[in-house]
Amino acid sequence: MGTDLLVLILAVLGTAAIAGTASYVLGRRAERRAAELAGRTVEQQAERLLAEANRDAEAARSRAVLAGKEEVMQAREEWEREEKKRRQELDRLQERVGEREALIDRKLNALDDQEADLKRREQSVRDRDANVKRKEEELEEAAAESRRKLEELSGMSAKEATQLLIQEMTDVAKSEAAASIRDIKEEAKRNADREAKKIVAMAIQRLASEQAASTSVAAVALPSDEMKGRIIGREGRNIRAFETATGVDVIIDDTPDTVVISCFDPIRRETARVALEELILDGRIHPGRIEEVIDKCRKQIEAEIIEAGEETTYELGITGMHSDLIKLVGQMKYRTSYGQNILAHSKEVAWLAGIMAAELKLDVQLAKRGALLHDVGKVLTHQHEGTHVELGVEMARKYGEHPIVVNAIAAHHDDVPHESPISVIVQAADSASGSRPGARREAFETYVKRLNNLEEIATAFKGVDKAYAIQAGREIRIVVSPEVVDDARAQTLSDEIARRIENELQYPGQIKVMVIRETRAVDFAR
Repeated sequence: MGTDLLVLILAVLGTAAIAGTASYVLGRRAERRAAELAGRTVEQQAERLLAEANRDAEAARSRAVLAGKEEVMQAREEWEREEKKRRQELDRLQERVGEREALIDRKLNALDDQEADLKRREQSVRDRDANVKRKEEELEEAAAESRRKLEELSGMSAKEATQLLIQEMTDVAKSEAAASIRDIKEEAKRNADREAKKIVAMAIQRLASEQAASTSVAAVALPSDEMKGRIIGREGRNIRAFETATGVDVIIDDTPDTVVISCFDPIRRETARVALEELILDGRIHPGRIEEVIDKCRKQIEAEIIEAGEETTYELGITGMHSDLIKLVGQMKYRTSYGQNILAHSKEVAWLAGIMAAELKLDVQLAKRGALLHDVGKVLTHQHEGTHVELGVEMARKYGEHPIVVNAIAAHHDDVPHESPISVIVQAADSASGSRPGARREAFETYVKRLNNLEEIATAFKGVDKAYAIQAGREIRIVVSPEVVDDARAQTLSDEIARRIENELQYPGQIKVMVIRETRAVDFAR
């Protein structure tokens, strides 16, 4: 602040010097003016000019001095205010330092007190340790004296007594453990039976599925009785072509506006039904059109089979299944087991298994997959050798299903041991679904097996292209290749097939064996 005041004084002095210089310059100007005024009164003009110059110089000098004094006063006031602030700040800092010193003193006193207390405690602990050590030595001496007296009284050493005591305690513990294990097992068995019944009952209650028992006939409604004549055709050619192409039996009787299609194979029966309805709707019924429509309907049924498999897997929440397995699942829609639709049964088993697996905290996806595929082999039994279990296991392994799923298929009839709880769940769900009242009919399954065997016997002969069991198994129609079987061979072939049926099958009444040999000549006009 002293340096700033010095600079301000120097500035004031400089201003005064400038004012003097200005006075001198003005005087010189006045002299020049006096010299220029020739013929006038030199002295008067000079005096007037000098007076004016002096007045101007004096006024300038007064203003400069006054301004310098004002600046000096302002600088002094500013310096005094700054100095006052600095003194106040210094006073505050000194007060804070004093407070901190007092706090530090208090803390030092507290630390001194704590150190003294710790020393007292340390000394107390050392005294206690010494006392405890002395008492331990006394206890050891007393224990040794007691052991010596016990050995004298018992006639055995401490080691022998310890071993005897350990052996007795071990025997008691084993006995109590065996009794406890037995009680736990009995309790677990009772709880397991109760919980199993509870889980199965709850799963069945949560699933309310309809019982699907397939029949062997399908009725087709006609617009009028006149349509029956068109279906039969001239000399029966239309109905013969239809039955030959589809392998079904078309029953046309006195029932008004209705034609019945009979066949034990649901796929053939459904194909024939759809084809006949389309022919009736189209109105063009002749052998060529019949074959065309039947081929179209076969492709349509195949597409519906794939769609049914995809819908089933989507409904059950099953993903990543091979497309060929999905097709086999769809084919279950047109197969029955003891009169129960296999697809409906498998879906029901999958829902039951999924519910039970969820209750037992198991993998729900694997349980549903195993349950859905447990009867998939029944779709293949009429085409391949082996039981439906063997065929199902083969298909599941072929298309990369999980080993737990494969075991669930293989073990659901106890053919192999159960390797996981999921296979047990699938077996329980299968039993629950199959044992519902009215779910299955044993007689119908036996009847279907007999018709399958009937067709297999016929197709085993050389030259046979197709064989269809119709009329509820009372007739079998056999289509032969005309290049392999001539007319004479057709007659003997029917006789050979009839004799083999008599020897290998058991059936009521009689079975008509019809061999059809048909030669077709086809060319194209281009």
